[in-house]
Amino acid sequence: MKDFPSCFTENGVQVADASASCTSVSKTKGSQNLVTCVYQTKFVGKSRLIIVTWSKNLVGHCFSVEIEDLSHKCLGRVDVKPSIFSKRKGSKSTEVDFVKIDVYWDLTNARFGSNPEPVEGFYVGLVCKGEVVLLIGDLRKEMLKNTKCLTRSLTNSMCLLKREHVFGKNVFGTKVQFKDNGQIHDVRIECDALGVGVDDPRLVVRVDSKMVMQVKHLVWKFRGNCTILVDGLPVEVYWDVHNWLFGSSTGSAVFMFQTCSGVEKHGAFAADRSISSWPYSQSSSFCLTLYAWKNE
Repeated sequence: MKDFPSCFTENGVQVADASASCTSVSKTKGSQNLVTCVYQTKFVGKSRLIIVTWSKNLVGHCFSVEIEDLSHKCLGRVDVKPSIFSKRKGSKSTEVDFVKIDVYWDLTNARFGSNPEPVEGFYVGLVCKGEVVLLIGDLRKEMLKNTKCLTRSLTNSMCLLKREHVFGKNVFGTKVQFKDNGQIHDVRIECDALGVGVDDPRLVVRVDSKMVMQVKHLVWKFRGNCTILVDGLPVEVYWDVHNWLFGSSTGSAVFMFQTCSGVEKHGAFAADRSISSWPYSQSSSFCLTLYAWKNE
């Protein structure tokens, strides 16, 4: 969790030191091919953070499930690596506070897009004392049928953060659900500053093909924030494209989409306000962080 982007500062977006329990951001393209989602749920009488990291290598897709307390102390971890993942269906266990936690998955018919996270046809579920405390994917009925578990605790779970690396020349896209059980939106970031001979570059953000944000004179406004509306919900958009315009050719731009419902809006990130220290239990806000890398 501690390798999430730390803040917007005078020197651009910084990355906090990675903890031993989490995957650090690497400059190599192979390790950039990660999608990390952070969920909050409650079991054994306490709120927990569940970090699910999807990755892809030459062998195939794999994922890890890490359980932390709200102070980001690792309580348990399950890794599903390619050698096991070839079965595409199975279960593994870990212990949290001396209580067995089972992780079930089925990716037999999973469909993948451009990133390592499945798009549909899958499930990953966490079960504690016969109850499903977290269920990811669209095959909910199949998960409950295969495990014969209850879902009473699912109302306590929510997705808080998602971090993704995207690649492109001038256009960078992803799909995102800004609120639980909400519509899945197509988000596209377009920047003509990456073209040759562009004197006055601009930045455009589209949601479902509709332009929701435009930044002109990007050389002077390479870092900033503004509010857009998605499904009537205010979403604060932060951008930092300094590396695209003035940095090395291997640097990434960083974009953050933070829902504003129930949280205090910040005009900018303070140097000591890391994402991993935000008060998760205070609201149902959601944050998407995109690292946008230029394809050479």
